[in-house]
Amino acid sequence: MSFALVGSYFVIELVYGLLSGSLALLSDAGHMAADVVALGAALVATRIATRPDTTGRRTYGSYRAEVFASLLSVLLMLGVSVYVVTEAVGRIGGDAEISSGPMLVVGAIGLAVNLVALLLLRSGASESINVKGAYLEVLADTAGSVGVIVAGALVAATGQPLWDTLVALAIGVFVALRAIALGREVFAVLGQHAPAGVEPAAVADDLAAVEGVKDVHDLHLWTLTSGMNVATAHLVTAGSADGHAVLDRARDVLRDRHGVAHATLQVEPPEHAGCDRVGW
Repeated sequence: MSFALVGSYFVIELVYGLLSGSLALLSDAGHMAADVVALGAALVATRIATRPDTTGRRTYGSYRAEVFASLLSVLLMLGVSVYVVTEAVGRIGGDAEISSGPMLVVGAIGLAVNLVALLLLRSGASESINVKGAYLEVLADTAGSVGVIVAGALVAATGQPLWDTLVALAIGVFVALRAIALGREVFAVLGQHAPAGVEPAAVADDLAAVEGVKDVHDLHLWTLTSGMNVATAHLVTAGSADGHAVLDRARDVLRDRHGVAHATLQVEPPEHAGCDRVGW
């Protein structure tokens, strides 16, 4: 639904942007084009992520497809922002003729379309980095539509086309900032950083405090995709502690305190040796 709405509005905004000569409209249309591609990629990635693996080689499935779709959104947003800022800077000092009427009408239609799309995407944005990327794209478009309306009103009131250029420049900068913020999240996942909100030191302390655990080492925490945090760790038991009980208690700690539902834990007796022989 969001894809159809945004795609339809993109065609309208592009046509009227060309007819009116408004850089603010054209810049927002460029961003809408990025939205169309990003939303389409998000839909495809969601299907790929839930598709069963028939090769036997994708041991984690295809969940990372959602992250790569988010990366595509970042690249598109950055590309649009660079184009818009370059065009805006080139227009400063020029004397472009701009029709403010179409700007106001198309901007108002765009605002309504983007608000509906935001409502449709809002619930999934907190659960999936893929949907979050699409949500941020539409959020930036919403700000763009507001900017187009403001630019149209200022051009109509003052007769100065400079307002259109300045608003387009602001839209370009805003899109770039949103892209950078999402890009940091994407690279944190691809770089296998600890999940957001999970502190490795706190996880190690909680595991060490589990009854029957003497030591914790080789702890690794990362995010597979949105909502799927993963951990591995070696737990050295104390004396004659029951390994099965230690394993169950450690899993409960990871799941209930740190939101890690998938953990691979190696329970070792105190006399076990050899883990320090790994060279990396």
